[in-house]
Amino acid sequence: MYKQYKAETQRLMGMMVNSIYTHKEIFMREIISNASDALDKLCYIALTEQIEGYDRSKLEIRVSFDKPNRLLTVEDNGIGMNEDDLENDLGVIARSGSLDFNVKLQQAGTDDDLSGLIGQFGVGFYSVFMVADKVTVRTRRYDCSQGYEWSSGGAEGYEIRPCEVPVRGTTVILHIREDGDEKDEYSQYLREYPVYKLIRKYSDYVRWPIRMRLPHPELKPGCGPAAPEYTEVFDYETVNSMCPIWKKKRSEVSDGEYEEFYKEHFDDKADTLKVMKVSVDGNVSYEALLFIPSEVSADYGSEGYKRGPELYSGGVKIMEHCEALLPDYYSFVRGVVETGDVSLNVSRELLQQDRQLRMISQSVEKKIRGSLEQMLSDERDVYERFFARFGRHLKACAMEDFGKNRDKLQDLLLFVSSKENKPVTLKEYVAGMKPDQKYIFYTVASTVEEAASLPQTGVLKERGYEILYFVDKVDELVTQMFGNYHDIQFKSVVNGELGLDEVVGAQAGGEDQKVLDYIRTVLGGRIDEVRLSSRLGSHPVILTSGDGITFEMEQYFKSLRPDMPVHAKKILELNGTHAAFAKLKDAIGAEPERAEKYVEILYQQGRMMAGLKTEDPVAYTELICSLW
Repeated sequence: MYKQYKAETQRLMGMMVNSIYTHKEIFMREIISNASDALDKLCYIALTEQIEGYDRSKLEIRVSFDKPNRLLTVEDNGIGMNEDDLENDLGVIARSGSLDFNVKLQQAGTDDDLSGLIGQFGVGFYSVFMVADKVTVRTRRYDCSQGYEWSSGGAEGYEIRPCEVPVRGTTVILHIREDGDEKDEYSQYLREYPVYKLIRKYSDYVRWPIRMRLPHPELKPGCGPAAPEYTEVFDYETVNSMCPIWKKKRSEVSDGEYEEFYKEHFDDKADTLKVMKVSVDGNVSYEALLFIPSEVSADYGSEGYKRGPELYSGGVKIMEHCEALLPDYYSFVRGVVETGDVSLNVSRELLQQDRQLRMISQSVEKKIRGSLEQMLSDERDVYERFFARFGRHLKACAMEDFGKNRDKLQDLLLFVSSKENKPVTLKEYVAGMKPDQKYIFYTVASTVEEAASLPQTGVLKERGYEILYFVDKVDELVTQMFGNYHDIQFKSVVNGELGLDEVVGAQAGGEDQKVLDYIRTVLGGRIDEVRLSSRLGSHPVILTSGDGITFEMEQYFKSLRPDMPVHAKKILELNGTHAAFAKLKDAIGAEPERAEKYVEILYQQGRMMAGLKTEDPVAYTELICSLW
């Protein structure tokens, strides 16, 4: 008898096929998931009921093709359906047979956990109409002798009639659409290899064997090695691996097997830096296998890069990249997470943002952080390799949203130290501070060598103080965003007072003050201040920016927006005990023209010492030569 779908069902089916599912290939995942659920249900019932011919070892899912007639068939020998099941589960879209089955178990007070039943006859089943213009379901329930056939051509309606079905189970037969404008749009689903790839992609870890007729060359009878002739023979083979590697105990898997899985699964040729096997059983349960790569992928950091582990439920891949399970600052982590404790929406491709998902995300985050901390503590060389590749990303994320993630990341960051020029954490730096030390000292430079040669660092190093060398462009921005580390302020050794007994901006008396006034007059608006300093050691001059915005930050912001109104003060500090200062003092009265040249040279040298370009390299060179 032919029956019409309800009007709302027709509208929902059209919306579902055209909008809910983003890829046609999903239909194969849905059919196999439903077949797997049917086998699960039969096993559960067999625990309390005697089922004729039941043999758990023979339960399976079969996939076959009838290419001339454009038929793709998926069959299982599971629980099967009767007429009411067909009417209720396939006649009403968005109704879930598996959901009802679970509800009944819960109402009965059973302790059995069948959350792995993710197949939902209803919306999931109707994904087949993305690739088929007619679908036939032949089925017989395990406790019935009568079989039934359900058939439909799409949104108009369906027909249910009795038919002969020799054994229990369900057979779904899809009449694949003719190709449209796109070549091979639908015909690909009538060939073994494309369908085999779909099964391996989405259903490789379904717990039941998925068997498929695959071609093999066979030597024709009577043919010898000299003139071999082959014929193509089809045999059923199990095409899914069934047991995922992340379900196995850590002791059952070798390091080499984990590396092999990673390379094959994530298309990477390099070994990983860290493998994290996670198994959590509690308020929320999940299994995870996570990897920290040893190399940065070509698309990492680009708009096309997709973060988040693969998400599985009941052995079926639900999402290729589940961003909700991984914070952005750990986006370099790759892997898989499997759980039955999340609510799936009608298409399984989107997740409800429920409490369970947030709990899993928080747990995964803690596991990754713990693994990084362990690496930092026990495998320092490995951690430094990791940080060389992904450290800048961690620093950038530590600054995001005004340092929202600062507390989670600050102890994972490394900065080069003046002690042996090796990287240290802020925690390690603070642990080694001198008793009288007020600040965390740092200096900014392009290289470690440049930072070590700055005159201001000499005074501190002579007194045994450790200095952080900020040689990464984001280093200073990170500390500016932090402001302090456990209430200890960051302090540039180039700018402002250092909290020591050095004299910066000391009152210059008599002749020295006249020299400073003269320099200010000659340079005019190119500087904001001129002063004497005793922290320059053997160096004659340095250009600093005081306690405000630094030169490096000014350059950084200008690179983002040339019109940005940022200004770093220019303070020229001079060593009053240096011979250059004495020569300038003598020349002011005796050789005014030469004195002006001395001032210009000192200013340009100060710029170079501060990492700034000379304003006119040619003029500076000619100026030097004119004094010979």
